[in-house]
Amino acid sequence: GRPRRCGWFDGVSIGYAAWLNGFTALAVTKLDVLDGFEEIKLCTGYRLDGEVIDHLPDTPDLERVEPIYETWPGWMTPTRDVRTWSELPKAARAYLHRIAELAGAPIRYVSVGPGRGELVVLDTYGVEGMAPRSER
Repeated sequence: GRPRRCGWFDGVSIGYAAWLNGFTALAVTKLDVLDGFEEIKLCTGYRLDGEVIDHLPDTPDLERVEPIYETWPGWMTPTRDVRTWSELPKAARAYLHRIAELAGAPIRYVSVGPGRGELVVLDTYGVEGMAPRSER
């Protein structure tokens, strides 16, 4: 595919959005874009004026935050032909599980390409049976 600039996934903002909107599940799109990355980062907090915070700050403070990242190993293998959870590379499954943890909601769908059929559909509770935060 064409070269892309990737912004790292912000687990703090997705956790806030999931809480605010009552997400029952997530759809993660464009997982295949990460197929060639040796390392993948996930934002798990922010540094605001030297203090580490794990929540979304008030809007005026957002421009002053610095993201704090976890670094995850990439999988360096194509995922476009994957159609089941078990077919995903182990590192991709770990990355997706961490996203579900940060969101407090299970992942129900993972797109692995631009086509409608290039999709992994997970069971009712998504990643490894993780129930939505509202049902825990």
